[in-house]
Amino acid sequence: MTSPVTTVVVITHRAAEFIADALRGLQAQTVAHHLVIIDNDSTDGTADVLADLAPPGSVHRMTENLGFAGGVAAAIPLVTTRFMALLNDDAVPDPDWLEQLLLAAEDDDRAAAWTCLMVLADDPAAVNNLGTELNDAWYGVDVAAGEPVASVPDRIGDVFGFCGGAALLRTDAVRAVGGFPAEFFLYYEDLDTSWRLRRAGWAIRSVPRSRVVHRHAATTDRRSELFHYYNERNRLLTLARCAPLRVAAGQAARFLLTTASLAAQRLAGRPVRDVPNFQLALRRRVVIDAARMAPRQLARRRPAIGG
Repeated sequence: MTSPVTTVVVITHRAAEFIADALRGLQAQTVAHHLVIIDNDSTDGTADVLADLAPPGSVHRMTENLGFAGGVAAAIPLVTTRFMALLNDDAVPDPDWLEQLLLAAEDDDRAAAWTCLMVLADDPAAVNNLGTELNDAWYGVDVAAGEPVASVPDRIGDVFGFCGGAALLRTDAVRAVGGFPAEFFLYYEDLDTSWRLRRAGWAIRSVPRSRVVHRHAATTDRRSELFHYYNERNRLLTLARCAPLRVAAGQAARFLLTTASLAAQRLAGRPVRDVPNFQLALRRRVVIDAARMAPRQLARRRPAIGG
């Protein structure tokens, strides 16, 4: 019997309500695979679900919550296969999810990542994402978000980045560009890794025939201060490591100017939108932490292949 060429990595934290569906989806896959589960110190009964459904030896329990980025970073040294696949603990893959990704990767020696079609669990006719891209403001956004699933062509295409919620990665390529940024904790770790792969000369593909149903934001609230803090901080760190330096500097300056403008508006008694990323305490924390962490990111910059 041929040994599996893929290790599926699942990062989980307090997911007792829904991780069983993800694991059953993996059990139903049409191709064999290894499984590595990083349990980020769950205390809600997740361990009991894993004991019932996860293969022996597949669960690695952390003593603290490392976040998604830290969890993947912890999993990479455990992977011994040519490919590694990422699957969110709140996503349910179609039975041929992994098979379709491997078919796309089989003869593609130019790509290092293949991202699938994620559809919304509460609206299966709508796209969650088909990878990630950069918008004109240098923010990461989901490809095809909100579009009808029926309108997505089923051919393999090129995208800027993969979505960490469900993707296949070339293990050696990810290791060669430095793995996942554990210090990011949450958000932008997939875009940052995608960008580094691209700078190293690799392509990234979208594979719409590979599909998962995703309970979008089941584990984190995108309206929360936590989301906005990591989203803003990690965007600046990603730009510091991957973007042209003029862009990274310009976006950092813009963040500072916006923060100063918000402070001035509050001092003048003018109304300011009541949203987390306009809170001065959060923005000050982003500035301080990004400034502290940026030198390390800048030191990790590598010349892009081809210039």
